[in-house]
Amino acid sequence: MSKDKVGAYQQQQKRNLSPREVEAMAFTKAALLLEEAKGKSRNVEEYAKALRFNHLLWTIIQADLTDPANQLSDEIKANVMSLSIFVDKQTTKALRSSEPRELDILININRNLAAGLRTNAATAQAGVAAAGEPPQPSRAESA
Repeated sequence: MSKDKVGAYQQQQKRNLSPREVEAMAFTKAALLLEEAKGKSRNVEEYAKALRFNHLLWTIIQADLTDPANQLSDEIKANVMSLSIFVDKQTTKALRSSEPRELDILININRNLAAGLRTNAATAQAGVAAAGEPPQPSRAESA
């Protein structure tokens, strides 16, 4: 299959995903990149590349949390921001040490968030379908 066809398929797939599903995919991708980096810790460039992707993802989350349009409760925002600060510190620690075991906590956090986003999205879709209303993704689903 040509790259153009694959790209078109990926774009169509993205259009059909809810914001929660897109976020779950991003956390899954970050976890997979970090998992691969564990086996390449001697390749500093690949190791750092995975950590940079993860850091970028969490920077986007932080920016969204501080956006006035974000509808999450203050408590949830504070909890996610605290987690993101921990992720920042752990990322720095992993970059400094280049120890594969330092990636484990980042991988677990990303996987758990992805699983939670998928579970909550499925639950929300089931509840909406049962009520007979069309799904209405909200800004509150974005973190």
